[in-house]
Order: sequence, then structure tokens, then C-alpha cells
Amino acid sequence: MHCPFCRHPDTRVIDSRSTEDGGAIRRRRTCPECGRRFTTQETVLLMVSKRSGVTEPFFRDKVIAGVRRACQGRPVSEDSLAQLGQRVEESIRATGAAEIAAHEVGLAILGPLRELDEVAYLRFASVYRSFETLADFETEIKQLRAERSVQQD
Repeated sequence: MHCPFCRHPDTRVIDSRSTEDGGAIRRRRTCPECGRRFTTQETVLLMVSKRSGVTEPFFRDKVIAGVRRACQGRPVSEDSLAQLGQRVEESIRATGAAEIAAHEVGLAILGPLRELDEVAYLRFASVYRSFETLADFETEIKQLRAERSVQQD
């Protein structure tokens, strides 16, 4: 790790601590050249493979942005979106895979989104499950109603 102050190529770790959510490690470092101290944060990089074959890092903000579009005009708070993004990231990381298909990310969003807002869920599901006819929507709505009646009993 290069020192951000003097660009010396070698620094020493003084202290390491896990972050609150356990998703990263904070390291306190010192530079033997200039003597200054600084903090770094290390995270495990999760890659998303797209249909085009391109891979890019997973960003929770992209999940939230996609869900925000589905929730447009719905009574969903920013806090709820942030919590959904965290749940999705945790479920994806729990698989233990270093790379995941973009389609799998979309499917991982569906469960928490269904609990958050059913209309936004239908909007989002119509894209990720490739609804092509009204019958596809009707089938999904029947399933939502059946689940709701089971929960109320």
C-alpha cells in the first residue's frame, strides 16, 4: 500500500478492525518514510456478470436505483429502499460466490420488494420475469392474493 502523503511504496499496519456489519476491515497504517498515519478499508469485491458478457463490481446503489424506479409514485421511503438494498446485498454475499449473474441479482430483489410494496413488485417482476401478456400479470396477481389470504388466516 502506497502512502497517500509521500507515495512511499511500503506502509506498516498498526491496527486492524472489522466494520460494524462485518463486510469490511479497517486498517490503521503508518508510513516509515514520512511517519504519517492513515486508515484504509478493505472489502471483498463481488462481481456481477451481465448478459453481454461484461463483468462489473456489485454496487448496492445500483440495486436501490432500480428499485426506486419501480417504486416511483408509491409510498416507499428512502430508508426502506436502503434497507432493501442491504438485505439484497447480504443475501447475495451469503451465497459465497465471487461472481453472480445480473439476472440473479434481479431475482434476489423480488422477495424483499414483494414485502415492501406489491405494486412496485409487479412492476419489477414484469421486467425480470419477462411478462409478455396480461395472463402473466394475472397469474402473478392471483399468486399474490393467495399468499395474502394464507397470511391472514
